[in-house]
Amino acid sequence: MAVMEKLKIFVVKEPVVAASCLIAGFGLFLPAVVRPILDSWQTAEQVPPPLLNDVRDFLFFGCFMCTIFKDI
Repeated sequence: MAVMEKLKIFVVKEPVVAASCLIAGFGLFLPAVVRPILDSWQTAEQVPPPLLNDVRDFLFFGCFMCTIFKDI
């Protein structure tokens, strides 16, 4: 029996397993192909991280606004 016939029988008997194998194949293929492509692109300047004081103020303001509007 040819390989394709065995594969067709397997897909008919076990469609969930066949679909899982197909998804796993994409999961193995995509990172192996896409990552080198992304690495080959030149990136723009790195953005400097925000100052910790700015992050603290933003989080404080967000929590403050939550307490104001919690009763609405």
